[in-house]
Order: sequence, then structure tokens, then C-alpha cells
Amino acid sequence: MPRLEFAFEIRVDCAPDLHIGRGADEVLTLTPITGGTVTGPLLRGDVLAGGGDWAVERSGTAQLEARYAIRAADGAVIEVLNRGYFRASEDALARMDRGERVPEDDPGVYFRTAPVFQTDAPAHRWLAEHQFVGLARDEDGQVCIRVFVVR
Repeated sequence: MPRLEFAFEIRVDCAPDLHIGRGADEVLTLTPITGGTVTGPLLRGDVLAGGGDWAVERSGTAQLEARYAIRAADGAVIEVLNRGYFRASEDALARMDRGERVPEDDPGVYFRTAPVFQTDAPAHRWLAEHQFVGLARDEDGQVCIRVFVVR
């Protein structure tokens, strides 16, 4: 049976969403990524400015695709492609809008991702050779993703 091992947490700083539009029953937005941090037992570093998170919302569920880079503590650069889904009940959205911390295991929130990493840095090659699952939440103006490696 698969086993999840906590690897690290990515805390992403974002600029305000940019509305792109799409159609009558869906909305496309871009959220620019401006920086952040990576901390944990298996990776430490910084999220580099310049990436973005594209979201298409249909029927209350947003399909997400974020692309950005991490500079590891040893200087290696790691590309991240993080796809996932977000939906929340009206109550959970209202609490988020008020600035309340809504944990990732709240029954009114589904915010899950599947990050994929690329790098040729020998010390971090393991990132490009494993499957990962992310549990995400909004906290203090950041998107925080607890990343687990599937063993």
C-alpha cells in the first residue's frame, strides 16, 4: 500500500488575481507568484518571483495549474508544475474572506494538488523521480502547500 511521507511546505506569496475571462459558465484567472519559502525535512529554499497560477472555475470548482521555480538552499533551481482542484462551501469561503484560518482538513474545503518537479541537480534528482501529493490552504495572504512524497 502507498505511504505518504511529509517532505516540505511551500508558502507562496501572490499578487492579486487577474481576471482573464472565458465563457458564460466558466471563469479564467491568473494569480502572479511573487515569492515565498520552502521549509521541511527534505527541502529548504525560496520560491522565485515570476511564476503564476492559472485557475478555471466551473460550477464552483476551480481547476488549478501553477508553474514556478524554487531555489534550493544549496543554490539549485527546481521547476514546479502543480495541478489541482479547489472548492469550498459558502461558509468556508465567508470565513476565508474574513481572514480566518481554514485548515486543509476542514470538511467545507477541498484544496488538493499533485506537484511535479524537474531539476538536473544531483542532490535534488529524487524530486523528479517520485510522485507527490499536496494539501493546500490559504493562510495569512499566502497559499501554503504541505507536500508529501508517495512511498
